[in-house]
Amino acid sequence: MVILSFIYTGNNQDLADKITEIYLLEIMSSITSTQVLGGITVPKTPAIDAALSYARSHADDRTYNHIVRSFLFGFCIASKLPHLKDRDLEVHAVSAILHDLGWDSTGELISKDKRFEVDGADAARNFLRTLKAEQGGGWDSRRLQLVWDAIALHTTFSIVCYKEPEVVACWMGILADFTGPDNSPGGSLTWDEYNSIVKEYPRLKLITGVKEILCGFCKSKPETTYDNLVGTFGEKYVEGYSLKEHKAVDVFDACPLPDSF
Repeated sequence: MVILSFIYTGNNQDLADKITEIYLLEIMSSITSTQVLGGITVPKTPAIDAALSYARSHADDRTYNHIVRSFLFGFCIASKLPHLKDRDLEVHAVSAILHDLGWDSTGELISKDKRFEVDGADAARNFLRTLKAEQGGGWDSRRLQLVWDAIALHTTFSIVCYKEPEVVACWMGILADFTGPDNSPGGSLTWDEYNSIVKEYPRLKLITGVKEILCGFCKSKPETTYDNLVGTFGEKYVEGYSLKEHKAVDVFDACPLPDSF
């Protein structure tokens, strides 16, 4: 395997791009096995299998079905979008499968001071670092960072859509589970694909469940919710929760520093 961490490219972007291309081709060529989940053919590797098992051990049925649907929707969508076809399939798959570790049903992976996306990203990276070679371990720093970014940014739509193909594809699959085929990113998810996936991995009142989880964070660690979408759930559904004096404009207006110099 090409060990990118030991290759110095300096400011030679062409060389860096070529090395990345070779590395991705090597990764792709190593993925020779596939599996069919929800009627969709996707890669099967030791790391993907390990991720599915780990996610299953930290998710209730509703969350697990959501993350698998997100994985499968993302592959359906990305396979039809030219700018995403050459992505690292394993990074995409593992990112999607582990993207909601921050909702851990056991509570073991949930911090008291970090937003759930960061909890999930940290847990995923730590998990991948512990994998042995026979489990698909040995991930380099760049691939680990892509997984971390894909998970940490999956609810920050205005940023994640400009990231690397693996990160974008992961986000698109997650988003599709909340929009459905007609409004899916790229408009490339079909109803036949959607129905096939949902038949095997039913929704189990996903929207109700997500609302409960996010409102729970507004109660248990509100300081992690004020600057992101979770706070909007607290403001609408949680008694006593308020974004007042916590919004960016409130911090801005309360600045004690003089403007005179």
